Amino acid sequence: MAARATWKGFLKISLVNIPIKVFPATESSATISFNQLHGECQTRIQQKRWCPHCNREVPNSEIVKGYEFEKGRYVVMSEEDFDKVRPESTRVIDLVQFADERSIDPMYVDRTYYLAPDGGMAADAFAVMREGMEGKVGIGKLALYGREYLVAVRPHDRGIVMYTLHHAAEIRGIDAVEELASVPVKVKPEEIKLARQVISTFEGPLNLADYKDEYREGLQKIIEAKIAGEEVVAPSIETPPRVVNLMEALKKSLDSVSTQKKKPAKAAAKPVAAAKAVAAAAAPKRKRA
Repeated sequence: MAARATWKGFLKISLVNIPIKVFPATESSATISFNQLHGECQTRIQQKRWCPHCNREVPNSEIVKGYEFEKGRYVVMSEEDFDKVRPESTRVIDLVQFADERSIDPMYVDRTYYLAPDGGMAADAFAVMREGMEGKVGIGKLALYGREYLVAVRPHDRGIVMYTLHHAAEIRGIDAVEELASVPVKVKPEEIKLARQVISTFEGPLNLADYKDEYREGLQKIIEAKIAGEEVVAPSIETPPRVVNLMEALKKSLDSVSTQKKKPAKAAAKPVAAAKAVAAAAAPKRKRA
C-alpha cells in the first residue's frame, strides 16, 4: 500500500522554495490496543466528563482550559488568548542553520518523517538540495496546527528525512537523577580492560531489522489461544544473579562467550562424522551382497 502524505508545504533554504509532501516514517498500528470492559458483563466502559462540585456530567460546550498557578486556583484561557501567540500556519519548513549531521543528540529527536517532492517540477530542485546537504543537517522551524516545531532535516537514501525535535527546555538535566551521585568517577583499569573485551565479543554489523517485537508476538499468540479456548502456560522466568564480584562476573562472561563460539564448530563436525559412519556401515553390506 502506497504511503499517504499527511502534510503539504515548502522546504525553504535561503531563497530556494521546494514544494514538498510529508509522510510519517513510523506507524503505531503495530501496537496491540485494548478496550476497558466491565469484568462482570464485558461491556465497554464509557468515560464521562464529570464535575464533582456540580455533581453532574458536563457537555463539551461548557469545557474551558485553565492553568493552575496555585494549588486549586486557575486562570481561564479563551481561544482569543491562544490566537494572540499562535503562529501562522505558513506551510514552510524554513531552514536557518546547517551543522554536521552527527551534532544532533538522539535525546532531542521526537518523531520522524519523510520528505518528498510535490510534483515533477519540484523533483530536480529536491534532488540538488538533497545532494548539497550530504553529511549535513539543517535546523529550522515549522508552524503547524497552531504551534511551532523545531525540526532537523537531512538527506536519507533517495529522499530527505525530517525529525521534530524537543526544545532544550524540555530535556531534563542528568543532575536531577540523584542516584548518579554515588557512581564513582574513577574505576580500576583492569576492570575496564575486561569490560571492553566482553563488549568486543558482541560487536558486529548493526541491522535493526534483525530485532523483532517478541512481546507483541507473544501477546498475539496468547490472544489467539484464548480465542480458540486453549490454555496458556506462562514460561518460567529466572531472576538474574546479583553481581557481587565484578571481576569474576566479567571473566565468566568471557568464558561463556568463548564456549558458545566453539559450539557451532563442534555441531558442524557431527554431520560429517555421521556421514562417515553411514558410509562405513553401508560398505560391508555391499560386499556381502
